[in-house]
Amino acid sequence: MDTDTIAAISTPVGEAGIAVIRVSGPDAVRIADQIYQGKSSLSEADTHTVHYGHIIDPDSGEQIDEVLVTVMRAPRTFTREDVVEISCHGGMVPVQNVLEALFSSGARSAEPGEFTKRAFLNGRIDLSQAEAVIDLIRSRTDRAARVAMHQAKGRLSQLVRRLRQDILETLAHLAVNVDYPEYDAEELTAQTILERSRHIKEEIEQLLQTARQGKIYREGIATAIIGRPNVGKSSLLNALAHENKAIVTDVPGTTRDVIEEYVNVRGIPLRLVDTAGIRETEDLVEKIGVERSRQALDEADLVLLLLNYAEPLSEEDRKLLQVVRNLTAIVVVNKTDLEPQLDLQEVKESLQDIPLITTSIKREEGLDRLEEAIADLFMEGRAPSADATYVSNTRHISLLKQARQQVEEAIDGIQSGVPLDMVEIDLKNAWQTLGGIIGDTVGEDLIDQIFSQFCLGK
Repeated sequence: MDTDTIAAISTPVGEAGIAVIRVSGPDAVRIADQIYQGKSSLSEADTHTVHYGHIIDPDSGEQIDEVLVTVMRAPRTFTREDVVEISCHGGMVPVQNVLEALFSSGARSAEPGEFTKRAFLNGRIDLSQAEAVIDLIRSRTDRAARVAMHQAKGRLSQLVRRLRQDILETLAHLAVNVDYPEYDAEELTAQTILERSRHIKEEIEQLLQTARQGKIYREGIATAIIGRPNVGKSSLLNALAHENKAIVTDVPGTTRDVIEEYVNVRGIPLRLVDTAGIRETEDLVEKIGVERSRQALDEADLVLLLLNYAEPLSEEDRKLLQVVRNLTAIVVVNKTDLEPQLDLQEVKESLQDIPLITTSIKREEGLDRLEEAIADLFMEGRAPSADATYVSNTRHISLLKQARQQVEEAIDGIQSGVPLDMVEIDLKNAWQTLGGIIGDTVGEDLIDQIFSQFCLGK
C-alpha cells in the first residue's frame, strides 16, 4: 500500500462551471495548505468543513484561481485517508494550473481508479463494492444505476459472506469427524454435510438465476436494426432514441455506415446499431457499409428485422427472414399507414416463434408494443423488483459457477462414499472461490487489473 499523497481531477475534463480536484493521502491537508490562501489555515480546519479562498502559484505567489476547499480528515472519508477536494473553475487551464501547483508541493498524479483502490485496501469497501462504483458511473438507465447502487451498498457482499459462513460452519462440523472420529458417527456426519451442501448449492443457484437480467442491466443489449434500404431503420433508431441521430430520407441507401446509440427501453439499456441496408450493390462505399452490417448482425444479442408493409416480400426479405430464424429476433413490419402490399400471412408462416410487431413509425404507432416485446424477450415476463440483488459482473458470475461446481463435487463425493477429508477439500475450494468475489482471496495482479479499468480521479 502506497503511503504517498495523490491528486487528480474527479470531474469530466472540459469547459464547465466547476471542476473538482481530489487530493488523498497522509499529507493531503499540508500540501493543499501550501498553495491555499484564505482567512485561516487549512491545517487548523475542522474535518468536513468548506473554506473560501484562492490557490496560489508556489513559485511566483501569483493567484491561480478562486476556489472552495473541502477538508475531510481520516477515517471518515472515501479513502479512509485525509482528503481535500478543491472546487475550482472548470476548463483546461485553471484545472491544469491547480494540479501543477499540487504536484510542485509534493503530491503525485493518481493512477486510474487509485482513490477507489485505496478505499478497498484500507477496508472501507470490499472488491465487489469497488467494482459497483464503476458500474454506477457507466450505468445508462435508472434501473442499471439501482442495481449498481445495491451492490455498492454491500447487498451482494452480505449474501456472499453468508454463503462463506455457511460453508465455514459445515467445515467445522466436518472437521470434528475427520480429526476426532471416535467422538462422532461418520454416517451421521456425512448426512448432515450432504444436507448443508445441498442448501449452499441452492443459495448459489438462486444468485445465478439473477445473472442474465443483471448482466443485461450492466452491459446492455447489442441490438442490430437490419432490413432492406428505405424500410425505416434510421427512423426506428430516432424514435427509440427520442432524437434525430440518423439521417432519414426517401433515397434508398442513405445510411452507408453503422450508427450506434444507447437507448433506454423500459429500464433496459439497448445499444442500438442502425445498419446500412443489406442488399447487393455496386457502390463501393455502400458495399463497405453492407459488410459492416453483416458483422453487426453476427455480434448482436437482438436483431430487429424491418419489413415494408407497402411493398411485397422481396427475395432479399426472404433471405433475411431465413437468417433471423436462428437468432433472438423481432420482426417489425413498418409503414402500416400506407396501402398494404405485404402478405403478412407468408411472413408469419416463416417466423415460427419469432414475435411480429406492426408499426407506423411516422405516426408513432406500435412502438409501445415493440418495447414491451423486447422487455418480455429478455426479462422473461418478470417484473424487476426494486429490492432484488442482481449478479451483473462477469467475474462474479464465473466465480459463482465455479463455486457451485465445487459444491456439486462435494455432494457427489458424499453420495459416492469417498472419505470425508476429500469432501473437505472441495468445500474449502468453494469457500476460497467465493472469497474472490469480495476480494478476500485475490492476488495483487487481479486487483491492479480491476482498478485499471476505472477513470482517472475515481
